[in-house]
Amino acid sequence: MEFKGRAADLDLLGRQLELVTGGAGATRGRAVVVTGRRRVGKSRLVQEFCDRSGLPYLVFQATRGRNPAAERDDFVATAAQSPLPGAELVTGLSAGDWNQALRTLSIALPDDAASIVVLDEVPWLVEQDSEFEGALQAVWDRHLSAKPVLLVLVGSDIAVMEALQTHGRPFFGRAAKMTVAPLHLADVQAMTELPAAEALDALLITGGFPEIVRSWQSGMSRTDFLREVAANPLSPLLVAGELSLLGEFPEASRSRAVLEAIGSGERTFSSIASAAGSSGVLPAGTLTPLLNTLQAKRIVAADLPLSTKPDRKNKRYRIADSYLRFWLAFLERGIPLIERGRGDLALDRIERSWTTWRGRAVEPVIRESLLRLLPNARWPETEAVGGWWNRQNNPELDLIGADREPVAGAVHFIGSIKWLEDRPFDRHDYDALARGVLAVPGAQFDTPLVAVSRSGVHGDLPVAAHWGPEDLLHAWQ
Repeated sequence: MEFKGRAADLDLLGRQLELVTGGAGATRGRAVVVTGRRRVGKSRLVQEFCDRSGLPYLVFQATRGRNPAAERDDFVATAAQSPLPGAELVTGLSAGDWNQALRTLSIALPDDAASIVVLDEVPWLVEQDSEFEGALQAVWDRHLSAKPVLLVLVGSDIAVMEALQTHGRPFFGRAAKMTVAPLHLADVQAMTELPAAEALDALLITGGFPEIVRSWQSGMSRTDFLREVAANPLSPLLVAGELSLLGEFPEASRSRAVLEAIGSGERTFSSIASAAGSSGVLPAGTLTPLLNTLQAKRIVAADLPLSTKPDRKNKRYRIADSYLRFWLAFLERGIPLIERGRGDLALDRIERSWTTWRGRAVEPVIRESLLRLLPNARWPETEAVGGWWNRQNNPELDLIGADREPVAGAVHFIGSIKWLEDRPFDRHDYDALARGVLAVPGAQFDTPLVAVSRSGVHGDLPVAAHWGPEDLLHAWQ
C-alpha cells in the first residue's frame, strides 16, 4: 500500500541520520526515542524510513510477555538474518543476557558505513527483563555509539518511553526524542480528497489514525463513510478503538470507567467521579491517580481557563484524540447493534447528536490550528490560544489569544467558534460574545473580538479577524 503523509516525521528522522552519515555528532552513533499513541503508525513510519534510506538495517519487534531468554535468542537470530554486513559473523551465537545480545549486534554492524537499528516496543523489553536498560546503556557507551549507526527505540507506552530518559535512569541524556502524532488536517485532506470543511469532519471521526483514514475512500461524504462502517462489523473505525484500549489496559480496570465517563461528555472532576463510580461517587484518592495516569499516557487532556488570573483548580477534562472520543461517544454502544445487523440504529444515534458533539470536539483542533497561524502581523506576540470559563460555565468563551499560558501576561483577543453548515456567525453570536468579554480577567472594553466559523461571518460585523475551514487547512500545509 502506498505510503502517504508524514513528510515532517520522515524529515526529522532523516536529519538524525544525516548526523550519522556526516559524522557531525559528538559520537559516531546516534540514538532517537520514537513514541506516540498505539496504532498511530510508528512502526509503519520507521519501516518506510528504513526502506527509503537505502542503508542496511535491522528491525526487531519485541513480543509482550515473552520469556526473556527466548526474546534474546530471537534478537540474535534476527541480527544473523539481517542485511547488516557482519550478519554472518553472529550466526549460531547465543546470549545469556541482554549485555551479550547487544554486543552481538555491535559485531554485525559495519565500522565504515552507516546503518540503522530499530528496536520496536521497547517497553515490553523493559517489562520482561529489569536488566535491559542497564545493558542498553553499557553497550551503547562502550560499543554501539562508536559505530556509524542510527539506533531507533520505538514504544507505544508514552509514560515508560519518557521515563527511559529521566534523570537517574541508565539511558538518560543519550537519545533525542520524537513523538509521532496522528495524521494532521492537511494529510487527512490529501488522503480523502475532501474539501476543507469535510476533511475536518473526517479528521474528527478518524482522529488521523492512518489505518482508519486509509479506509475512507477518496471523495466519500461523512454520511456515506459511516453508512459503510455500519454495514461492516470489521471496519477499522469500529475495531481500532477496542484494540487501542486493550493495548493500554489489558485487564478490566477503573481507568476504563473513567474514560467512558469523560467520553460520554463529563468534563469536571466531580462529574467524572459521580459517573465513574460503580456504587456511589469515586473517591478523590482513587480518581486523582487514575486521571494522572491517563494524562501521562496522553489519552486524557486537562485544560485550564486562559486569562491573566490563575485558576488551577478549574480544570476541564477531555479525551485527547478525537477518534477515541468519537468511539466512546457513539461506537462502543453501537457495535452490538452493527453486529446484529441494525447499523441503522447506530447511525441514527450519531446523526441526532452529531452537530452538538462536533461543536465541542472541533475546539481543540481549531485552537491548535490557530497556534500554527499565530503570531502574525496583527498579533505579533500571541503565542497561546485557549478558552475561558468560570465554575458555572456562564460565560464560557471558546477562544482566548494571549502572550503565554497557563497564566497570561496580556489578553490579545477573545473569540467564538460556530461550526454549523447552515448558519454563519451572526449578530446574535457577536452580541453574546461581546457580553462575555469583561468576565475574562485581563480583558478590556476594546479587546478585539474574533470568530471562527464553518459558514463564514454574516454581514459587516465588527470582528477583528475571522477564520474559516480553508484557513485552518492552510495552517497545516
